[in-house]
Amino acid sequence: MSNNDIFKKLRVALELNNDEIIKIMELVNFKITKSELGSFFRSTDHPNFKPCGDQILRNFLNGLIIYKRGPRAPKNEDQA
Repeated sequence: MSNNDIFKKLRVALELNNDEIIKIMELVNFKITKSELGSFFRSTDHPNFKPCGDQILRNFLNGLIIYKRGPRAPKNEDQA
């Protein structure tokens, strides 16, 4: 299963549109355009298809955690 397939399945399962995915990516300071995002969801034989790299999927998943759960609480150094 490719990164594109995983990205597509998550998009459908979570009912996310392109604007929401862009906002999720911005939560981890990763900028992506709508056209670049759309190229990941095209069929592999389409001329504008682009493979989704590990960095893009990783940033999406990290942003998705923040989107669903909120930002990570800062660690308290006094507690061990």
